[in-house]
Amino acid sequence: MAEETVRELRASFAAGRTRSAEWRAEQLKGLIRMIDEKEAEISAALHEDLAKPHMESYLHEISLTKSSCKFALNGLKNWMKPEKIPASITTFPSSAKIVPEPLGVVLIISAWNYPFILSIDPVIGAIAAGNAVVLKPSEIAPATSSLLANLLPEYVDNSCIKVVEGGVPETTALLEQRWDKIFYTGNGTVARIVMAAAAKHLTPVALELGGKSPVVVDSNVDLHVAVKRIVVGKWGCNNGQACIAPDYIITTKSFAPELVASLKRVLVRFYGEDPLQSADLSRIVNSKQFTRLQDLIEEKRVADKIVYGGEADEEQLKIAPTLLLDVPQDSAIMTGEIFGPLLPIVTVEKIEESFDLINAKPKPLAAYLFTKNKKLQEKFVANVPAGGMLVNDTVLHLTNPYMPFGGVGDSGMGCYHGKFGFDCFSHKKGVLIRGFGGEANARYPPYTTEKQKILRGLINGSFIALILALLGFPREKH
Repeated sequence: MAEETVRELRASFAAGRTRSAEWRAEQLKGLIRMIDEKEAEISAALHEDLAKPHMESYLHEISLTKSSCKFALNGLKNWMKPEKIPASITTFPSSAKIVPEPLGVVLIISAWNYPFILSIDPVIGAIAAGNAVVLKPSEIAPATSSLLANLLPEYVDNSCIKVVEGGVPETTALLEQRWDKIFYTGNGTVARIVMAAAAKHLTPVALELGGKSPVVVDSNVDLHVAVKRIVVGKWGCNNGQACIAPDYIITTKSFAPELVASLKRVLVRFYGEDPLQSADLSRIVNSKQFTRLQDLIEEKRVADKIVYGGEADEEQLKIAPTLLLDVPQDSAIMTGEIFGPLLPIVTVEKIEESFDLINAKPKPLAAYLFTKNKKLQEKFVANVPAGGMLVNDTVLHLTNPYMPFGGVGDSGMGCYHGKFGFDCFSHKKGVLIRGFGGEANARYPPYTTEKQKILRGLINGSFIALILALLGFPREKH
């Protein structure tokens, strides 16, 4: 099945079907039409998979994906244009350019937490770049997976863009094939399997992973605004099941009580006295993840650090927003990515100490800082490595199509969004074009000291050497 799919796509790609700007634009318009016509179905599938609130589905998945399509459609002609570059004096006369060319047949393996946008957004880049595509949606979000499998063939060219559904066996079979690129969104464990499979065929990979994204909160902030932005970035993003959701907060010991009090007030305002009944919070995706999260807060040294929340309803797979203060750095909740509604708050004496704390862990996908102190802000940007960074807000950097989105180190490799998505699925081919003039005899054997002089001059950019070379010096003896 996997082998057959790849063979068919290779034939379509080899026939040049995906190359023209018209074909690419047609597919992108098809995706926009699909989003416009099937918004209700997409939203319903997201609700079925994650109890994702409709407003959240629209804001974070549906509208962003549509904007992404439009952005690619508008940029397409420019992105495809060869880029003229200077030619060097040593090849005079000549012209040089960089030509973006499609990689070929690519595999996109998507994630369950944002199962619509994380499937379609990379596909947009792959189509814009002129590739044939297999999309493997996550089986952990089955409603969205099956919706994509049914809808995509209606709106895009099924001979070049295919959806393959299934679990581990199907994904394993796909990974055994030779691809021209594999784009994977998910966790580090599976990423290592993907990369190992890709290595067998020397296939390049883009890995969009996660990590522990820190939020540093200085004491000079507009507290109410800062807290609302942290809360909506954590619990308003799929109840914390988002790769760029705040994972933990660092603040000063003296400021922590004020921060905790404000967080509690805002959480009650947003999600009510009984958040398990709130329609504005997603549920945990499945019982395996539910148990994993419960284990994190039931750990002996952690359970008594809960300062708010902690309630759970296994039947509904709901866990309330939970705040923890000063959990041990070596506890499970502080060593692995949380990916859920739990938010530990770590305290330091001086806010500057937060940098070393962050840098002692693997590089995160996002890093956030709330401060009015410009110097601190500059230090944060200069000294904290992260996939992306946002000052005085959370998660919104994701919405800027002119910005690359991707990780570094353990949080991933490669990036996409906007033109970066096009580049992710393109090869930049350098092309140099010469005519038959501009012969420099000094290039050719037998090499003499005169020739060497002229060549050295040429390489060092000497104008006189260029004239001599173009005039045919040293003259050949016939």
